[in-house]
Amino acid sequence: YAGMVSAYAKNDATTFNNKLRKYQDYLKNNGFTIELSKTGKEFAFNNFDPFYKCEILYVLAFLMACGGWLTLAKWPNQTAYYLIALAAVIHTCGLIFRMWLEGRPPVTNLYSAAVFVGWGAVILGLILERIYRDGIGNVVASSVGFVTLLVAGGLSLSGDTMEMLQAVLDTNFWLATHVVIITIGYSATFVAGFLAIVYVVRDFVANKMPFDKTNRSSLTKMIYGIVCFATLFSFVGTVLGGIWADQSWGRFWGWDPKENGALMIVIWNAAILHARWGGIIRERGLVAMAIFGNAVTAWSFFGTNMLGIGLHSYGFMDKAFAWLMVFVCMQIVMLTGGLMIGTLGQAGKPSVQKTGQSALGLPPLAQLAIEALVIVASFAVTIFYLLKALGIWL
Repeated sequence: YAGMVSAYAKNDATTFNNKLRKYQDYLKNNGFTIELSKTGKEFAFNNFDPFYKCEILYVLAFLMACGGWLTLAKWPNQTAYYLIALAAVIHTCGLIFRMWLEGRPPVTNLYSAAVFVGWGAVILGLILERIYRDGIGNVVASSVGFVTLLVAGGLSLSGDTMEMLQAVLDTNFWLATHVVIITIGYSATFVAGFLAIVYVVRDFVANKMPFDKTNRSSLTKMIYGIVCFATLFSFVGTVLGGIWADQSWGRFWGWDPKENGALMIVIWNAAILHARWGGIIRERGLVAMAIFGNAVTAWSFFGTNMLGIGLHSYGFMDKAFAWLMVFVCMQIVMLTGGLMIGTLGQAGKPSVQKTGQSALGLPPLAQLAIEALVIVASFAVTIFYLLKALGIWL
């Protein structure tokens, strides 16, 4: 192997091929015949690049779905649905082929996690579209599918996407249970957040696209249902992770940054449901909290890996922090925009309050600014003191 590396560095093709044949003979004689038989198929798989083809199909489907909203015609949405279904088939085949090549469950590293999150979101979007047939499922499935595969493509630039697993991960049972289940929870939380973004965008352009009370109610039900689904899977996945940690490290819970990230998702989704059940938030509050769920999940998924501390060292990364912050800021902007549209929309309606004033006697924009500041500041202070108390504040 060292001879192959040296020959490659010197651009000596003859020596490289000779060393390669010797290395292949060595592997055959030491029981790696099955692995060697997969090399040609892996080469063909990489040349076909199924996930890049999925990205193209997702973009086309997104454009068709948006066109369906603008023209109010049915055929663009139907075309988008079939494009997404085709992409989902290719996406699924790509995942299955990777599983066969590795001999592992679908999620083994950050790259495969991003691919799987996108796949889960696409499947959920197709199910929503099949039920409601209003184009919203198409938009969410295509947008989340494209974005996650774009992220996966960026992660692939850092090296081998089918690398050898570290010893702590060398268990197909826990990779197939804890990792898959909690990743489905990530997918569902992102889907709920993107559905909420669709709500805000549709509300913003309501004068150009129909977005009546029925549409709002339907979209709110989608968000609520997906949040329930996300809460279940993120909770079960976190508990299974604790059991795995007990077997691997001798303790169920150690307040590791990655464990805290998983707990944040569970708590945030549970907070959404309890706030909804308790009447603390209504339709627009549900939308705002679901949007911020995107930021919570992105931090738990990628941000905790950037801290560079804890037992989950196999997932550490030292770049993309700026992009993570851009994504978080975008969610805050969308959240604030959603609240602002709602406040301004209510300002002109007759009520017992004085025109142009809220229940607190403040102008709508002033109350909106206070509400947004309280939400963001409360979350930031909570996270700061949590990290500080756990001794992981950088």
